[in-house]
Amino acid sequence: MSELFDEVDEDVRRDQLKKLWDRYSIYIVAGALLIVVAVGGWRGYQYIEAQKAAEAGAAFDAAVELSEQNKHAEAEAAFSKLAASAPSGYRMLARLRTAAEVASRDPQAAVKMYDDIAADRSIGATEQDLARIRAAGLLLDTATYPTMLQRLEAATTPEATFRHSARELLALSAWRANDTAATRQWLDLIANDGETPSGLRSRAEALQALLPPVAKS
Repeated sequence: MSELFDEVDEDVRRDQLKKLWDRYSIYIVAGALLIVVAVGGWRGYQYIEAQKAAEAGAAFDAAVELSEQNKHAEAEAAFSKLAASAPSGYRMLARLRTAAEVASRDPQAAVKMYDDIAADRSIGATEQDLARIRAAGLLLDTATYPTMLQRLEAATTPEATFRHSARELLALSAWRANDTAATRQWLDLIANDGETPSGLRSRAEALQALLPPVAKS
């Protein structure tokens, strides 16, 4: 008798499944097709983006080669084109390299370009700090120490990626301004930072030797 009930239950389940399929099959098929289309579209997007990145990488390398051959006008044009149309990573690098090319003919225009990058909140803090450092490097011989301090102080904190370069630029600027106390302040930070690169540490020690001895109390 139990076998009979089992067969009846099985028939009922099949009948219910058939009714469900007849009612919802179009939605099930449509859903499956949407998944297939979505996966295919995503794969296609990934392929296109990979192609764009590869093309941008090749164009960037070609622009670098032009710069190394001292074809700065051509390099500037190539980097400018990438800065306008390349994927985000290469676009950022191209903006920095465009400013570097411009610096060879118009330092003030390059400073403006670096300042624009430093003010761009859509990019990372590391890239912003790098732009600040490069702009300050161009201004070292002309800007006052207070101006340099305003530009670079935020990049000298212990967690800042380019703090070593920022501190060195501020030490040099203070030294140019005959501000011995400020010069020592930045040189001490350089000397006491265990991660200061050896070359920069050596330059700091050389500058330290030029300062008058500390007065004994």
